[in-house]
Amino acid sequence: MLNCWHLHLATRCLRGGGLVLHATEGVWGLACDPFDPEAVGRLLDLKGRSPGKGLILIGASAETFAPELTAIDPALAEIVRDSWPGPETWILPNRRFPYWITGDHDGVAVRVPGHPQARALASAFGGPLVSTSANPSGLPAPASSISARSVFARDAGRIDYVLPGEVLEPGSPSRIRTLSGEAIRG
Repeated sequence: MLNCWHLHLATRCLRGGGLVLHATEGVWGLACDPFDPEAVGRLLDLKGRSPGKGLILIGASAETFAPELTAIDPALAEIVRDSWPGPETWILPNRRFPYWITGDHDGVAVRVPGHPQARALASAFGGPLVSTSANPSGLPAPASSISARSVFARDAGRIDYVLPGEVLEPGSPSRIRTLSGEAIRG
């Protein structure tokens, strides 16, 4: 059940440049404001992730990514919209996101999660959020809040808020697809 108070605290944390652990469809995610370079830098440092890899963004609805969707063929945009909400991440043309989000890529990875709480978090924030798996690079992504918290236990001061919740189908991260149909992950 979605607790509005916890959602308010998580949103306030994000707006202040914080990092928030939250549940997604299959794994726990680590969220921050994509337009805050310091927050993104902290997230990348915490994960030990190369900035060149880029990050996934989530939104409350397809309208969150309207600039990117209007940049593609309308038939393809409809396919993308029809896959949401759900565990489908799409690489779309980048229209507004900074290099610290796209990394070494021309496109941007976006999705509207099938997890109601993850969508509510993006909605309450009022825009897209970075949402990457809550694990150090190269290690398995946690599927429970206990695992997510323990992954960064030694860095507890660097996780600013844990939004209580549960994943929907433990163990499977979102699929990542290109507009040509290529599966990058999943």
